[in-house]
Amino acid sequence: MKDLVTGTAAAVRSALLAQVHRRRSVHGDSPGGDAQFDIDKVAEEAVWEYVWRHAPVPVAVYTEDEGLRTTGPRPEHVLVVDPIDGTRPASAGLEMATVSVAAARMGEGRPTVGDVIAAHVLEIKSGAWFYADTRSGLCTSGHDRPVPSLSPNTDLTRMFWSLELNGHPMRLMCDAYGHLVDASANTGGVFVFNSASYSITRIITGQLDAFVDVGNRILRDHPETEAAFRRVGRGSVLHLFGYDIAASVYLARRAGVVITDAYGDSLDTMPLLALDPASQRSCVAASTPRLHAALLESITWNTVTGGTP
Repeated sequence: MKDLVTGTAAAVRSALLAQVHRRRSVHGDSPGGDAQFDIDKVAEEAVWEYVWRHAPVPVAVYTEDEGLRTTGPRPEHVLVVDPIDGTRPASAGLEMATVSVAAARMGEGRPTVGDVIAAHVLEIKSGAWFYADTRSGLCTSGHDRPVPSLSPNTDLTRMFWSLELNGHPMRLMCDAYGHLVDASANTGGVFVFNSASYSITRIITGQLDAFVDVGNRILRDHPETEAAFRRVGRGSVLHLFGYDIAASVYLARRAGVVITDAYGDSLDTMPLLALDPASQRSCVAASTPRLHAALLESITWNTVTGGTP
């Protein structure tokens, strides 16, 4: 399984590095509603070609754009792959983009994050990587420091953190954590990477203290905001899907990162093969339990103050 997981990611990276000219053109939407860029097609094709040629036994493959496919009958495992987590940074030639691969038990055909048995995140530009499975601890390579190296910070005003804005109405996000941005932007650091797996793995490396994506909780707490979320999502609700975070959640836990949904609940029940808003999740991750608790307490959840979001 390790060879198949890491080989798949390496094949995607090789295919993308061969793409010298990136036009940043959008040629459609993924089943989940996110825009499909030209490099997404290249990455999707690389996933299927590699798994089809190298899987030693029948496996299922679930990707952002192509959904569920199998290489043979009755697969016992599924590879949940985000071929490019960070398509926009990748299109711009920036480093905040990864290939994210999680292997999970197929079971009755409804696997969840709790069924993941192996995970790999490969940084597209640098080639640095993270890997863990049920037999081994966290393995890493290509970083300029010992990993894991979690920050001991517990102070919200000194927090280096990233947040998610794609598909999230800016006004609602400002209401929820604008005060935290104000408090930490100067004495800490606030970043938008457009890649959940890159953000979460930066906590593992000690470069960040936290990652926050609270859109799904706001929608669940305030169903009347759905129209606002669909407006900025061009008709779709774009919160965290299973393929976005399955691998990075598995890796983060093994590194000692505190990672839950925005209610503080486990992400284990999050479906891996579903795209509907009910199957999507929020995420709050932090390097220390104290910082994680402070974030959950400090975010303003009653964000709807009247009017149209």
